[in-house]
Amino acid sequence: MDAQIDYKQLLTAIGDGVVVADASGAIIFWNPAAERIFGFTESEALGKSLDIIVPERQRQRHWEGYEKTMHTGQTRYGNDLLRVPALHKEGHPLSIAFTVAMLYTPDGKVSSIVAIVRDETKRWGEERDMRRRIAELEAKSAAH
Repeated sequence: MDAQIDYKQLLTAIGDGVVVADASGAIIFWNPAAERIFGFTESEALGKSLDIIVPERQRQRHWEGYEKTMHTGQTRYGNDLLRVPALHKEGHPLSIAFTVAMLYTPDGKVSSIVAIVRDETKRWGEERDMRRRIAELEAKSAAH
């Protein structure tokens, strides 16, 4: 079966954020789910640095890893799910989980990095609250 897939439609319809950045870290693709997660419209995000979604305290570490990946063509994360803080357009913090993939030029150099992003802010908050409640219950139990 030779089904033709409209990849642009797929990337636009998918529920996870898809963010693609070029070798310099400029955003070159931003799907509607990325807009929903981060608050920036496609026109606001395209051409901008990833700094618009990377919290200031994380930027040095982010760019050191990004530049190394672009230079070596390898990421130490492979298919690992990364959980990191991020930034919403309105300035409030997000907790995101994402995987990365690299795209290459015909001669084998890295041309861009793709991040498939999910907003886990709500789940992370629920887990933090649950850990707090468990600690309180354990403290009460130990006191008796």
